[in-house]
Amino acid sequence: MTSMLNFPLRAKTLFPGLLLALTIAAAAKFLSEHYVAPVMLFALLIGMAFNFMADQERTSEGVVFASKTLLRLGIVLLGARITLGDIAGIGTSGLVTVASLMALTIGFGFICAKLFSRGWRFAILTGGSVAICGASAALALAAVIPANDKTERNVLFTVVAVTTLSTIAMIIYPVLFGLAGLSDQQSGFLIGATVHDVAQVVGAGYSISTEAGDTATIVKLLRVTLLPVVLIIVALATARRESGFSQVRLPLFVVGFGVVTIANSVGLIPAAVAVLLVDASSWFLVIAISALGVRTNMKAMMDLGWRHVAVIVLETVFLLGLAWTAVSFGLAAS
Repeated sequence: MTSMLNFPLRAKTLFPGLLLALTIAAAAKFLSEHYVAPVMLFALLIGMAFNFMADQERTSEGVVFASKTLLRLGIVLLGARITLGDIAGIGTSGLVTVASLMALTIGFGFICAKLFSRGWRFAILTGGSVAICGASAALALAAVIPANDKTERNVLFTVVAVTTLSTIAMIIYPVLFGLAGLSDQQSGFLIGATVHDVAQVVGAGYSISTEAGDTATIVKLLRVTLLPVVLIIVALATARRESGFSQVRLPLFVVGFGVVTIANSVGLIPAAVAVLLVDASSWFLVIAISALGVRTNMKAMMDLGWRHVAVIVLETVFLLGLAWTAVSFGLAAS
């Protein structure tokens, strides 16, 4: 009863900050649709311009709520994008190859982080976002990793970096693979296995051919499908590292993500409802990114230095090299 009575007051407190984040997200969506650029990048950059509102009493609570609670809700609903039927056509060989590429890339992230004196949290964020699905993976991983004073700026850097690299890859990879004489299926597999964000995978794949686009999309969905597995592993490993095995437990939103994914895979979620849930997820994630942008100081981002950039660029090149080798040896597409 008390919580019900407090709800109007809570909503009134959160409203100004939520409205700010929603307005930034709507502007980012508009710009993305009209100028064909990553919506996450627009949301971050516009959000950073409103950093002066992050600590204001009227907006601070709503911005924090958007950047944390709405983020988790968006990740849960992201499960409606995934079905096991989508990946059936890739076959056992393709599944093993993609999973191996992801595991090796995340492992390589720890090596790069060590070489450039970055922490293990940064290694998981960048390695996971490169290996799985770009900005969405970065946000999901950040939610299960124990936070410290560098977490938010590292998340923002990772999102900016992977969206930028995805855009570059969308332009360069189709040309590169064409010059190399790869088949449409091979090119599609490489795009799906190496480009970070879903939108750029679709754009790059279908710019080659319908076959390449279909293959790229299926492989990319396979990577996204493995996100809950990675989240569970990271959540259990980091919880054990921080507080001992007796305190290990999965975050509720990871469980929710898994439940929605399974429900969608077995057909419990009607197709029309799944579309609505995916659209809602997209909005929640963009709103969360907008709020994270508001909370991020540009000077703090600039102070990160070239080592951050080197880590994520090397991870991207490493993934491309691995995937190309797999295709060359006939382990994925032919």
